[in-house]
Amino acid sequence: MKRATIISSCIIITLALALIPNISCSKEAGEKVVVKGSTTVLPITQKAAEAFYEKSKIVISLSGTGSGDGIKSLIDGSCDIANSSREMHQEELALAKRKGEIIKEVAIAFDMIVPIVHPSNPIKNLSLHQLKAIYEGSVKNWKDVCSDNDATIVVISRDSSSGTFEVWESKVMKHVEVRKDALLQASNGAIVQTVSQNPKAIGYVGYGYLNDKVKPLYVNNVEPTIENGKSGKYPIARKLYMYVNEVKIKPAAQAFIDFMLSREGQAIVKEAGFIPVR
Repeated sequence: MKRATIISSCIIITLALALIPNISCSKEAGEKVVVKGSTTVLPITQKAAEAFYEKSKIVISLSGTGSGDGIKSLIDGSCDIANSSREMHQEELALAKRKGEIIKEVAIAFDMIVPIVHPSNPIKNLSLHQLKAIYEGSVKNWKDVCSDNDATIVVISRDSSSGTFEVWESKVMKHVEVRKDALLQASNGAIVQTVSQNPKAIGYVGYGYLNDKVKPLYVNNVEPTIENGKSGKYPIARKLYMYVNEVKIKPAAQAFIDFMLSREGQAIVKEAGFIPVR
């Protein structure tokens, strides 16, 4: 599938040792867990990593470069935990199996993918059918879905390595291609920034990325709230995952997984704007 040029670069975040005083004096100094993958799961992991360090003095090296990249890195052994906003593909599991690896899936949160527009846009609700029509290109003007807005629609989407894109493609597009002139972004944050600066734009992001610079839309007349996400009423919902290699997982990585599923870890999930699984 031909894609438009990716406009924004990948997010790379490392929790620097310089931000943590006296780490060199700790007997655990040098112990590190490498986490790569989904930008959707990034804000959860970032908050959790800081709290986890305070308890364990174990450093989390964190990169947000997309679910597909995280899973690839886990399989090739260049990370300890892969963050993913989608389930692993069968071909990825098959590759891991051929290499003698045993992959374990851990659901850490629920999320909703929310369409967003500029706050000045008068539209409040879109159906799944209307979203598909906009993103495939059969609807190109806002007046076709909102009589109070006569303007060309600027479509903002994620690049194809994104787990968020894959869920959108499955639940909204039904595997129909996104229009060729869509502007592709490499992260949720980049989509928020782009939509916030363009009154004609529409994009979609994980629930935890919503802020007052963009306007979230109802889908099928269902508001994107934590309650509607938990109940399954909101139509574009998913689980968020951490994947680990059970053959090679080190104790520090397992400790971080256990922390994510603890009461404190799940409270951080909620604090980050997502829906706890426990």
